[in-house]
Amino acid sequence: MAVWALGINHTTAPLDLRGRFAFALDQIEPTLHGLRTNLHGRLARQPEAAILSTCNRTEIYCAGPEHDLEPTIDWLAQSGGVPPGLLRSHAYMLRDGMAARHAFRVASGLDSMVLGEAQILGQMKDAVRAAEQAGALGTTLNQLFQRSFAVAKEVRSATEIGAHSISMAAAAVRLAGRLFEDLTKVRVLFVGAGEMIELAATHFAARNPAGIAIANRTLERGEKLASRFGGEVMRLADLPGRLHEFDIVVSSTASQLPIIGLGAVERAVKARRHRPMFMVDLAVPRDIEPEVKALEDVYLYTVDDLAHVVQTGQANRQAAVAQAEAIIDAGVQSFLHWMDQRGAVPLIRQLNAQADEWRTAELARARKLLARGDNVDDVLEALSRGLTQKMLHGAMAELHAGDAAARERAGTAIQHFFLRNKGR
Repeated sequence: MAVWALGINHTTAPLDLRGRFAFALDQIEPTLHGLRTNLHGRLARQPEAAILSTCNRTEIYCAGPEHDLEPTIDWLAQSGGVPPGLLRSHAYMLRDGMAARHAFRVASGLDSMVLGEAQILGQMKDAVRAAEQAGALGTTLNQLFQRSFAVAKEVRSATEIGAHSISMAAAAVRLAGRLFEDLTKVRVLFVGAGEMIELAATHFAARNPAGIAIANRTLERGEKLASRFGGEVMRLADLPGRLHEFDIVVSSTASQLPIIGLGAVERAVKARRHRPMFMVDLAVPRDIEPEVKALEDVYLYTVDDLAHVVQTGQANRQAAVAQAEAIIDAGVQSFLHWMDQRGAVPLIRQLNAQADEWRTAELARARKLLARGDNVDDVLEALSRGLTQKMLHGAMAELHAGDAAARERAGTAIQHFFLRNKGR
């Protein structure tokens, strides 16, 4: 059994390329089915598989009797509509121990844009649940992810890796504070109602803005979030006509196409008499057309633009990173040991089956002897002798083999398995 991982993230691929490989949670099950079916055509059997897709990364984890990464790359490239060579130039491809180390680092927040951020752990757990519901999660990947969660918990409890982290939402508030002198006088629009928007709304609400609105496809979900912050809810269809009312716009939806176009923002800026607008696009793929960034009175930031803001305090965390890496090293070694043991499982099963066969045969023979009235002690003696002979027959045969090298190997093995602990 082998484990392999293929991925792109914020350090290896630009935002628009990542957008081609973004999968919403409700897309994971059919996507996993397509991946496993495709790989089954090239590998011996369908591998275990899981897909982790966030605004900063898309990663495929697989486990199976083979770990040929090429079919996985070809499938992912086809799903994103790009040449395999282009994807390969931006992807990382990891096997076995390196794949496990990567999963542990991701879960622990060491591979995130925001060092030590905790959100990725929840996203990874969501990915595991989706794989489980799709019937794509087997023993090996389940072990990999459960150990990832355990390592992440130890890293967070034993180090200060997250003590100085700045979330994307907090970074957005910090940037908005540079543009607007007083955030209590601004109106904020949040587009979407998912986890990222909820986090952003929490940070902005703490600054007591003049108004908060939630625009979402589903009014019920938008109303639930708006009620938490004393805000209003609106339909996405009403967005173009009301965009000019807001000084700050934060968007994060699962739309595959931009929902805020250049024309709508141009009209909003004109209606605002060129008062500045602060816009944050936290979605991958983009929610806001990139051309908006060129408008004179609009300050548009994407997840990649926020990178330099969230990297503050890096030096203060180096000691925590070293501690975390040591914990991860131990976790990787433990997982690889478990993998090695898994390789012996078929042989262990065969050995147990053979022992049961011998035991059953000798018990049946003993019962027959007892049934005809033989002495109990004699029957027990025959039972023990029969089992012993069956157990030692193979070893004795090897010791009497004609090949001297074979006899030497057999002798070493017998010393190790039968005579090493004879004094205990």
